[in-house]
Amino acid sequence: MVRSRRPSPQMLAVLAALYDRAPERIHGYDLMKLTGLKSGSLYPLLMRMSDRGLLASEWCEPTAPGRPPRHAYRLTARGVALAQAARNDPDSSGLVGAKA
Repeated sequence: MVRSRRPSPQMLAVLAALYDRAPERIHGYDLMKLTGLKSGSLYPLLMRMSDRGLLASEWCEPTAPGRPPRHAYRLTARGVALAQAARNDPDSSGLVGAKA
């Protein structure tokens, strides 16, 4: 049985930040600044969201010499749908039939 539950306030903040910048990819550090989440909260959340098919991540080459590659994140179609549903109806968060 699949549990349907409301996304956490942290997930809603990440969804909103990614949705507002779509289709642009966003690095984790930028998401931390946009959402106010600490890395210990943000990165596990990003991994769970990725596992649930809400976002995609990819490695981006460094923009300056000597910098390491970084992950960048963007919403998938499923993530966009959840973000839109949460924005349009904050009480239900559009979770009918969604795994969240």
